[in-house]
Amino acid sequence: MLQADPLRERIVSLFEGMSPQLRQAARYIIEHPQEVALVSMRELARNAGVQPSTMTRLAKFLGLAGYDDIRAHHAEAIRFRVDGFAARAMQNDDSEQDMAAAQLSRRMLQGLAAQIARLTEPASLERLATAADRLAQARRIYVLGLRSCHSVAWHFHYVMTLLGEKTVHLDGPADTVGDGLIRAGAEDVLLAISINPYALHSLELAQLAREKGLGVIAITDSEVSPLVGIADLAILCSTESQSFFHTLAPALAISEVLCGLLANKDRTAALAALQRADRHLLSLNTYATAIPRRRI
Repeated sequence: MLQADPLRERIVSLFEGMSPQLRQAARYIIEHPQEVALVSMRELARNAGVQPSTMTRLAKFLGLAGYDDIRAHHAEAIRFRVDGFAARAMQNDDSEQDMAAAQLSRRMLQGLAAQIARLTEPASLERLATAADRLAQARRIYVLGLRSCHSVAWHFHYVMTLLGEKTVHLDGPADTVGDGLIRAGAEDVLLAISINPYALHSLELAQLAREKGLGVIAITDSEVSPLVGIADLAILCSTESQSFFHTLAPALAISEVLCGLLANKDRTAALAALQRADRHLLSLNTYATAIPRRRI
């Protein structure tokens, strides 16, 4: 993600006024800035699922002379990037289908490392700290993540249950997910996780929480995510992957950092809560205390 980028900010500010095709092209440019700098307009349009003429129309919509201005802007910006891995990866013409397993594994893991490293940029760190402050001040934290994002929501809720009773996981069976918000109010915060394609019910529940007066903090994947328009604060994470499926590793990293920041706000209380949890789990004989012998 390119930081303090005026063209990117202009795309985001004009996004709602774009046609569906222009939105599709604009979103792809926002999410793949290195690719914009390194491939032809035709290839970029093909990857974005639009016609090449759409890229030209997008440039005109943004007040530019043509698509070359978009490409030149990204080429200039990428020269100042501190992490060149993504750019170098785009220059690799090897087909993933023909890659050896070790090479593909290396590329995937290097990509994940670069994505997580980008979370250490100042803007992301500031958002993480602000989110932790808001969550710490809340009476209750309602946690929402549907479909693929369920694992991130569950992880945050599970860790927080070890620290106390502050979280409510919106995960009801028989379509009762929203019932957990019945007693929610202005003293509470909703932590909502959703990435493209966005689960409609997640957006509806986030909007409902907003109408009930809750603060809304989002973990999502883009400045043009529909959650951004609902949330008071959005923490952005990349989901691009070398495989067929998007990655949740950066979102899980955000979850872990938020849990760590919340625990760190009162280390004495956190330690006492974890000790209580350990005693309880020990009484249930939850974990193995000896390595079982293998049968020969």
